[in-house]
Amino acid sequence: MSKNLKLALGLSAALVATPVVAKQGYDNAAKVAHLDHVYLIMMENHGFGQVFGNPDLPFINTWAKQANHAINYFAVGHPSFTNYIEIIGGSNFGIRSDNPPDWHNASCQPNLATGQPNLEGSGAVCPIAGFGTDAATPAIDCTNEYSGGVCGNDIDGVKFYKADPNIEAATIADQLVASGLSIKDYQENIPSHLDGVNYSDGQFSNLTDFAKLNAEFVPPLATPLSTKNIVQLYAAKHNPFLYFAKNQTGHGSVPYKAMVGFGGENGLFADLAAGKSPSFSYIIPNQCHDQHGQGSAASPFCAYDPKDQGSLAGLNPALMQAGDHELQKIVTAIKASPDWTRGRSAIFTVWDENDYSNQPNINKVALIVDANFGPHGLMSSAYYNSFSLLKTMEGALGLPCLNHACDANTNAMTDLLGAK
Repeated sequence: MSKNLKLALGLSAALVATPVVAKQGYDNAAKVAHLDHVYLIMMENHGFGQVFGNPDLPFINTWAKQANHAINYFAVGHPSFTNYIEIIGGSNFGIRSDNPPDWHNASCQPNLATGQPNLEGSGAVCPIAGFGTDAATPAIDCTNEYSGGVCGNDIDGVKFYKADPNIEAATIADQLVASGLSIKDYQENIPSHLDGVNYSDGQFSNLTDFAKLNAEFVPPLATPLSTKNIVQLYAAKHNPFLYFAKNQTGHGSVPYKAMVGFGGENGLFADLAAGKSPSFSYIIPNQCHDQHGQGSAASPFCAYDPKDQGSLAGLNPALMQAGDHELQKIVTAIKASPDWTRGRSAIFTVWDENDYSNQPNINKVALIVDANFGPHGLMSSAYYNSFSLLKTMEGALGLPCLNHACDANTNAMTDLLGAK
């Protein structure tokens, strides 16, 4: 039996004991240059023109020119969470919302099984499992997160994806584990307890018993504390592995012990300094440092953009600078790591979506690829999207493509990373 077939069969058996009908295989992704370490950094909610050329992002713009970057890269759908799972799993798995997980609900039917999408306001997301049909991504969407007859563009406002009946509830994490490679999910300000947590400031969360907490204050606080006081630094919607049924049990391909913070002896910066990077590092800054922003409880450096309409004038300069500084800190630590000097490594940094912005603004976002080998200073005008990013990372790690990463029109980024 070939190595490739053994890997595909091993992954399938590990996921579910039913016949495999989903798309997996080896094609042009296998031509991507080999990598020993992949570092994927996710940033938030800003379109291509809000990142490149922005004077409040000096590090990002300088680094992009020194590394390699794409000028024709598109997020596939909206809202935010959809893009997170598309990058790690090659599908939206029927979810087109930022709704939290429906933790451990064994009685609900996954969206893949029902064929009905989970949209904003439709309730918590049933744990993802099995095989089935994902949600269509129309070129122009007038049904989700819109009101008053306003529509929004997915991808470039022209391209679209039909609902695909051959989707497997798997991610690159499942592939890594099946092939004997490693993954770690680094989430800044992640709480010590994860099960059931939808958001947290690192200490308090949606599960905190504030009635009990307030009772401990003597004399009582004039204004009792509540969940409204929590600055949502950590968010489950930016930790997509938690939405998969097996990971919610703590025994999946990304167990809770593999979901760690940036600090501490097992965190991102300690692992980098010690040369203990896994094969795949999934790196998520908190919602102040990823340029998402937060509401009135946050500091000025974390406040939402005052005008979310696609222009530089509508941005919060302090929020932009905070993200620029954090990204510089992460990239500097990666490049100072012993792992960066041995073997082949690459950093992929991408913004998840353009957050709708002004219409008819397209969902084009920034992508930076920086490897410790090969040419630098390249600017690619080739069309790529979230599935291209997944296919590139899979191919570089010797993994088969998964779901829409296997589509005939999904191309790996051989120009930005290099070919085998």
